Amino acid sequence: MKLVFRKSSHHLQSLADNDGQISSLKVFGQPLIVRNASVASKVLNIDKIMIPKDFPDALRLVQDNFSRISVEQFQDDGDSTQTLPKTENKVIPQNDTFEIPINTLLRYSKDTKTFSVEPLSYPWDLLNTITKVLQEEVTKSIISKNAIIAKSSIIDGPCIIEDNVKIDDFCKIKGPVYLGKDSFIGMGSLVRNSMLNNETRIGFNCEISKTYFGGNDQIAHHNVILDSVIGKNVWFGGYSGTANVLLTRKNIKYMINDELIDTGTDHFGSVVGDNCAIGAAVIILPGRQVPANTQIQAGTILGKNN
Repeated sequence: MKLVFRKSSHHLQSLADNDGQISSLKVFGQPLIVRNASVASKVLNIDKIMIPKDFPDALRLVQDNFSRISVEQFQDDGDSTQTLPKTENKVIPQNDTFEIPINTLLRYSKDTKTFSVEPLSYPWDLLNTITKVLQEEVTKSIISKNAIIAKSSIIDGPCIIEDNVKIDDFCKIKGPVYLGKDSFIGMGSLVRNSMLNNETRIGFNCEISKTYFGGNDQIAHHNVILDSVIGKNVWFGGYSGTANVLLTRKNIKYMINDELIDTGTDHFGSVVGDNCAIGAAVIILPGRQVPANTQIQAGTILGKNN
């Protein structure tokens, strides 16, 4: 059977430099497109994988991880999100071809024997999907023998803790949580309901909640990062953070193409793109976005007019 990844529209441009990098987002330390191909190939007899020409990073990742499967590029001028069913987002293999949007997360239910996709059109879609995946796939603790966890720290609830993770004294990890390889949690920090991909370092006395980290992120001491999407290679100076609730308790709105879009939730923090540097004592207000490769001066309050 042929697995075909189709181009799909999204509004995650501030997170990465280009569309192709969205399909490389890590889920449990694995690139999104590799995870999707793995899910499909475990159920279907996949002998060819087709990648749109506009996604060279995705092509390389698939070739590196599926050496026994033929991988080819093709010209795709459509938008597969336009043809997705409006209910449950079920996707069904047709004849000898299985098409899925490239910027989605593929899931398979053993109970119903059906595939479905979780759209990643908006940043809050990504957060909701990560929350759902954590709840459904992290059902028991799996802790690497190579992880170092201080005796004074508490693991409360199911967690996946990978190789060479170090958790310092007096921390609390409240599951479901994923801590990727070579990550570090500093003394006295609280991490809950979050996914931290490989080499994410959290300083001492931080609170991390319902947040996605792309990997290789450096978060200094006394940071509070809530309900946010943080790209890869991001630096936060000390005493910074992302606010996640308006004083009015109304739904958070997010700017897309000069239009404020209702996120549908009253708890949403920020989107900080790849390779950003956030200075010390910076506060990012709810629903704000920091484009990839941005530097923010220490002491800044990032609000409507920034």
